[in-house]
Amino acid sequence: MSGAIFLSAGVPDPKRGPEYAATADTVAIGAAVSALVHVTLGRRLLVWGGQPAITPMIWVVAQDVGVDYGRWVRLYQSRHFKDEFPEDNERFQNVTFTDDVDSDRDKSLLAMRERMFSDHDFDAAVFIGGMGGIIQEYELFRRLQPNATVLPVVSTGGATLEVAARAGVLPADLADDLDYVALFHRHLRVSVREERFKSPDDQPVDVDERFWHPAPKP
Repeated sequence: MSGAIFLSAGVPDPKRGPEYAATADTVAIGAAVSALVHVTLGRRLLVWGGQPAITPMIWVVAQDVGVDYGRWVRLYQSRHFKDEFPEDNERFQNVTFTDDVDSDRDKSLLAMRERMFSDHDFDAAVFIGGMGGIIQEYELFRRLQPNATVLPVVSTGGATLEVAARAGVLPADLADDLDYVALFHRHLRVSVREERFKSPDDQPVDVDERFWHPAPKP
């Protein structure tokens, strides 16, 4: 499906990634993820790699929106981590599982990410917080989806700061605008006037036909 949005996000673990945890703003990470789901759900396909700390956040927001979230989100997981799958996976019923490659963590993650970035045509990738995996996803995404927009939300800290450094010159508001809903509406080019549709099949191809219009005055 074209027009998808990729989410690369995580909450840094102080033990496994102290250098990332030192700069991460966990409140901002949660707020940014929630805002992204609020802006995109029912309007754009959202794809992510099933980070255990992020999936529950998406589930909470999804419950409040009257769309078939199972049709609007795609969750990818490698069977290498089958013993660590969060219970939330079962709620989405739209998980794409990729193979455990040689019982090797890095090879398995690479295979999952290559599948994830090859299954869809992306309009943009959003990077929020995270640790080293965020940087790996950025590099692979740029190679496989060179025409997509890259949005590192600098104010969330973590590995996203490194992504921002590699991405080059970025709009200043990615660092200083904490109104994440407005930020994503602006940079993802999703109008506040766009209706939410129950499933992608119900959404008109022509963007102008997706807008809500006020009822005519009597």
